[in-house]
Amino acid sequence: MNYRKMMSLLAASALTLSALTGCGAANADSSETAQASAGGEDGVFTIAYAPNESTAESADARNGLAEDLSAVLGCEVEEIQASDYNAIIEALRTGSADMAYMGSQALALGVERTDLEPIVMKAEDGDPEKAIYHSVLIASSSNDEINSIEDIKGKTMAFVDPDSTSGNLVPTAEIIKAFPDDNLNSDMLHTNGDFFEAVSFSGSHQAGLQAVIKGDVDVVPISDQILASEIANGNAAEDDVKIIYESGAIPAEAIVVAEHVDEATRQTLTDFLTSYDNEQYFTDVIKVPGARFVECDMSDYEDIIELNKIINEF
Repeated sequence: MNYRKMMSLLAASALTLSALTGCGAANADSSETAQASAGGEDGVFTIAYAPNESTAESADARNGLAEDLSAVLGCEVEEIQASDYNAIIEALRTGSADMAYMGSQALALGVERTDLEPIVMKAEDGDPEKAIYHSVLIASSSNDEINSIEDIKGKTMAFVDPDSTSGNLVPTAEIIKAFPDDNLNSDMLHTNGDFFEAVSFSGSHQAGLQAVIKGDVDVVPISDQILASEIANGNAAEDDVKIIYESGAIPAEAIVVAEHVDEATRQTLTDFLTSYDNEQYFTDVIKVPGARFVECDMSDYEDIIELNKIINEF
């Protein structure tokens, strides 16, 4: 599916994040091992998570990774629970965060503002060929008026976040493609009364799912993996919603490091993450049981970066 033909997306959001202290450049432990300490002046290495990953239910799993990583880096590891992806990008840019977990659109936006680098991406079963997911449009199972993407015009929609790949960028492109005669652009899709009767942002995939179940909105986009996780965890029943459209494959979320993180620390992080096998972390935080991290680089995200440039007219 060629997303590069899609046009015009509003991207905006600059919300606040928790005030936690970041750390600076790493210092060499020894010339023998070339290992680095990631602790700066305050001795803290900071990881930033978005709302989808920083839920109360996943706190133990996140803390587990922090403790394990602390032992490897030789310094304290803390986290920022950021208000949105835009806040994560800003934290990486300013040095308030050293590492973050983010989707491919957030990464595409981030590279326009700072020299972040993806080092690993999630992959089902640890298989690089499965380092993908999909955006799906869902509606309430009881809503007989909406059964396909062609039925959503004039309904109410809640996108996830302006910087969400599966919750905004990709569904925006897919809707534009599905209605070629309407000459749509992103402004129209994000303005009340143009294409949708009403349109909003839910703030998280989970909130959007609950909004559809409660009947607050007619349609929402959601990551297929997060939808499966919410059902598996009992937060939604399988027959609460129906999938009315599924996108093409999207490159999976990545863990990225900030520009100030030195090469030795980057390699230490890559080695740690690609061998990390705490199942609770992948189930509760990454939300894909059995997944693991595989090594990646910027080339894995070239298509989404290009789509973001086209839509946002960089």
